[in-house]
Amino acid sequence: MSPVTIKDIARALNLSTSTVSRALRDSSEMNPETKKMVLDYAQKVNYSPNPMAVSLRASKSKAIGLILPEIANAFFSQLINGIEDVAYAHGYHVVISQSHETYEREVNNLNYLSSRRVDGILVSLSSLTTDLHPFHALMDQGMPFVFVDRVPQQGQVHKITSDNFEASYNATKHLIELGKKRIAHLTSPRYLSITTERLAGYKKALLDYDLTFKEELVKYFHYGGAVAQENEKTIHGLLDQVQPPDALLAASERLTMASLEILHKRNMRIPEEMALVGFTNNAVAGLLNPPLTAVVQPAYQMGEQAAKLLIELIESPQKVNEFQNLILPSLLDIRSSTIGSKPFIS
Repeated sequence: MSPVTIKDIARALNLSTSTVSRALRDSSEMNPETKKMVLDYAQKVNYSPNPMAVSLRASKSKAIGLILPEIANAFFSQLINGIEDVAYAHGYHVVISQSHETYEREVNNLNYLSSRRVDGILVSLSSLTTDLHPFHALMDQGMPFVFVDRVPQQGQVHKITSDNFEASYNATKHLIELGKKRIAHLTSPRYLSITTERLAGYKKALLDYDLTFKEELVKYFHYGGAVAQENEKTIHGLLDQVQPPDALLAASERLTMASLEILHKRNMRIPEEMALVGFTNNAVAGLLNPPLTAVVQPAYQMGEQAAKLLIELIESPQKVNEFQNLILPSLLDIRSSTIGSKPFIS
């Protein structure tokens, strides 16, 4: 059975198509009785507007773009779920692209999405992104943007993040209160927002507990843990120091898993010889050997909030009078990789 069209409704009610169209748009410039007659009949015959026609009339694609470092990551997959649930509820489709931690692919994805006339774009920056001019150029042309998790540290933009400072502070504090003195911090490139914030939380915890910050215990990974050779060389070098660390705080999922793998290769007992805390949303963290103490970010909720804000910017830009910077709390899930088999009492 063919879908009911505006012409069908007009023919059945003996009205012009323009009158029916105005009624379906809820126009205030027409007879209320006629409008009610049209709307009642449209409901009766299950009329549904053609999404392509609606898009063309409103100059909207009803699609939003999403640029992420990768999909094969528990945090980003949960972020996508939150974004898609909100987008779907508002009648939008999500066009997803991956930068794979390269600036060139990120810019190519950005250009592709803008050429496809998406209505707005969500972005989590790659670990190699330092030049934000391509983003600002599109913003200057009126393209709505919301940055999520990895966000620009300079300039005014809309941001949705987790509380990286607090999460790192609490993870470091937990290790210190277990008696750890030489806590290593494994992190992404210096210029990423998450690196700056998580390093600051780590430093503050050391300061609050009168432990000296040691630069040799901080390791920056240029590719954010995406290159196995860099991971192995850097982590083995850290563990081979004359005074090695007694705990590792890995500030990303890739670095967390790389650290666990290398500790197992070296037959190190966790946590007796080396305690480990990692930032990860991986659902199997509690099933690892040993179960992993993890910083769990509110990825799904971040995705929800990012999509809600972007859709508001698209549909009601006049309602957003200032740049939004929403920060959501993370959770420290304490398991055996720091406390061993003993029950933890907070």
